Amino acid sequence: MKLQKISCLLVLLLTSSAAVATEYVYRDLMANTLPSLCMAESAAQENAQKQYTVDKYSKIFCQKQGYGWHVEGIKDTGKLICTDCKGETGNKKQCHLEDVTVTCKRIKPGSVGMLPGQS
Repeated sequence: MKLQKISCLLVLLLTSSAAVATEYVYRDLMANTLPSLCMAESAAQENAQKQYTVDKYSKIFCQKQGYGWHVEGIKDTGKLICTDCKGETGNKKQCHLEDVTVTCKRIKPGSVGMLPGQS
């Protein structure tokens, strides 16, 4: 009896399929990161190009679009721009990435769950 119930349950689980009805809205953004602190040129370049820095700013770019937006992927990390620090002596520079391209996504309104006021 137990074997029959277990086999029936197993057959049902194997033949059923999950419906994936979630739709997304995508948006490509291009933005610049903020300049680093005044550092030696090599340290400033390394700091600006860290994967952590690119990921952090990509997340910020998408979140600035509004509620529910998050990073789908980073298309291009952009180009490195370094400028001299004003009022500093020595070989100190500030570096940032220009034209970072990110793809953001959010769930399309109305594609999941019930719409408000409707049954």
